[in-house]
Amino acid sequence: MRIKTALLALALPGMAGAATCRDVGFEDFSYSVCEASPTEDVRLFLNGLDGPYGSFAAVNTALEAEGAELAFAMNAGMFNSELAPVGLYIENGQEMARLVTREGPGNFGLLPNGVFCIGEGFSIVESRAFKADTPQCRYASQSGPMLVIDGELHPRFLPESESFNYRNGVGVAEDGRALFVISNDKVTFHNLARFYRDNLAVKNALYFDGSVSRLYAPALERDDIGFPMGPIVGVVKKKD
Repeated sequence: MRIKTALLALALPGMAGAATCRDVGFEDFSYSVCEASPTEDVRLFLNGLDGPYGSFAAVNTALEAEGAELAFAMNAGMFNSELAPVGLYIENGQEMARLVTREGPGNFGLLPNGVFCIGEGFSIVESRAFKADTPQCRYASQSGPMLVIDGELHPRFLPESESFNYRNGVGVAEDGRALFVISNDKVTFHNLARFYRDNLAVKNALYFDGSVSRLYAPALERDDIGFPMGPIVGVVKKKD
């Protein structure tokens, strides 16, 4: 377990009524939940002037030029050894990696997978449906598998699974908020998916990653470190 389980809600400094992070216990496991509204400055980050950012600290350094900083952030999708996304990636309206719809090895290829899209609002769209409809996304990250699909758990998830790991993902609430979750204990896909559906009442949620999962949340005194990351999602705020 990474941190002590607590039941709390903390507003980030300078962001009253905006981004919040809290720790939640559910079925003997602890999760950290950070949420953002569509009115906030939510971005994806991949490359800086010298190549991939790779860390929350590097993103914060780059934001200093805007007089800004991260309110919170987490890893946001699977990547290869060069930190490049393995599926669709859009940043500032520019497609930097293509959509992948074929079944394949690993968690990413465990169909159905999906796309987290930041446009006029937040949405999570199954990948083949995304290809058919092509939503307009200012930012987008493809990952997989889907955790919750129209209120149902991914059909391949098993309640008796013994595949436990630290895991993180994103879901979109009925009121349009994006709910970013990271487990503080090792959990199965089934555990994380049920947390989204049964505790957060989310009808669509997407898995981001496992053992590399990390969170930056000053409100929770979290600044997880580890190997370099690929895509990062974060809420940007003006520095106090």
